[in-house]
Amino acid sequence: MTNMRRRKLARLFASMPVAALIWLAWMTLAQAADCPRKGTLGTSRILRVDAATYPRVGIKNYPQTLPLRDHEVVLTFDDGPWPPTTPKVLAMLAKECVHATFFLIGKPTSEHPELARRIAAAGHTIGHHTWTHFSLMRMPQANAFDEIDHGISAVEMALHGVATTTASTPFFRFPGFETTEATLDLLQSRGIVVFGTDLWASDWNKMTPKRELKLLTDRLRVARKGIILLHDPKAQTVAMLPAFLRYLRDNHYRIVQVVPAASAVGSDEAP
Repeated sequence: MTNMRRRKLARLFASMPVAALIWLAWMTLAQAADCPRKGTLGTSRILRVDAATYPRVGIKNYPQTLPLRDHEVVLTFDDGPWPPTTPKVLAMLAKECVHATFFLIGKPTSEHPELARRIAAAGHTIGHHTWTHFSLMRMPQANAFDEIDHGISAVEMALHGVATTTASTPFFRFPGFETTEATLDLLQSRGIVVFGTDLWASDWNKMTPKRELKLLTDRLRVARKGIILLHDPKAQTVAMLPAFLRYLRDNHYRIVQVVPAASAVGSDEAP
């Protein structure tokens, strides 16, 4: 598509009431359609993960993590979808031909199902993050189980039009990493992989994008690989993300996308 054509479409969308969202959606799809592109960070390989081999991953929380090589990272985003910021994250990832994993909360997903479908349509992996993001260890067991089921059902409804508690992508992350033996056992009995993390940007704390970038890159220099936790509803993370993706590209990091072992998407080998 020529630059002139892009400018004409931009002027057209600018005249519409939902111009910003439509423009970001169009840019995301246009960029993704061109992938892979020379000079972009790209997605290096697909890693298939099953609960039998990796029931719980992330060394911040559990004894084992994913079998990543040196300088390989998995990007994960929690707490979406959030219309003011998630489309911007999608556009940035598409620009760099990068695929990530989004752990969606059920309630906002039910309120913005079209945005959840956009995440999936862009090729990202979608996991589950409860219905309301309340701590599951601070409520009765029956309520905790319902939080898990309701959240999965809402995401499945948004993506596939069926309100089922059977997760099509059996990946789950606990809010605040707060677990109980009962909830861990429930997820394991259902064959659902529980994701912790290997490092994070601490973006639940208010800070400047520059400070967040330094914090994250300093930690990555020590870890050299791992599952990275970010939050797409955080404006400071959105502002930091382009610089972080450049850092990964310039320092020869490789992006790994995780998918369920039964998925037909992609290959374990680098393209």
